[in-house]
Amino acid sequence: MNTETSIETRLREDICRFGRSLFERGLTPGSSGNISVRLDGGGWLVTPTNASLGFLDPAKLSRLDEQGRLVSGDAPTKEVPLHTALYDTRGSARAIVHLHSTHSVALSMLPEIDPRAALPPMTAYYLMKCGATALVPYYRPGDPAVADAIKGLAGKYSSVLLANHGPVVAGDTLEAAVFATEEMEETAKLYLLLRGLNPRYLSPEQVKDLVQVFGVTLPEHGH
Repeated sequence: MNTETSIETRLREDICRFGRSLFERGLTPGSSGNISVRLDGGGWLVTPTNASLGFLDPAKLSRLDEQGRLVSGDAPTKEVPLHTALYDTRGSARAIVHLHSTHSVALSMLPEIDPRAALPPMTAYYLMKCGATALVPYYRPGDPAVADAIKGLAGKYSSVLLANHGPVVAGDTLEAAVFATEEMEETAKLYLLLRGLNPRYLSPEQVKDLVQVFGVTLPEHGH
């Protein structure tokens, strides 16, 4: 087995391992959610359509070429345009996680949410892992128009919240994307718990400190 093949084998196993972990903790129910990883040799792996993240088979993951065409495995998720748009605009993205996690979905339905920053600067780890989160208007699942909406963000956001649908998070590794998605879900839960209680958020000075010390990247119109 050559190095490229062994890396792909490990990535297939990692997708299934993280998928099962997310499913078993109730972060994406039924056959919802999807995961993809870019391959160094070109193309990418993505979870199949109508597949539960809790019961993935490494051998049946969809292998796509650089144009998003199926090369091997089961038919891919209908959210391929969503993943493609984020990869095309986020050059550093190596993996993408999309879930239907309860608190993040609930957050996406609230009327006061700022499309430029769906969550305020509540914790240091939210900013460090997610940066700012853009809210994208509702599109039916699989609608190619969502790709245009993602492209309209011009790669400024690594974390995006789809209205009435769920979070989509890109990372420079699969682990980073998973951890960031989990951090968004926990922060959305905090927001809902504290809604109406006038909580104390991080100050602009504290946010600036995180940007300088940890290299946090925020869009120019973010907090």
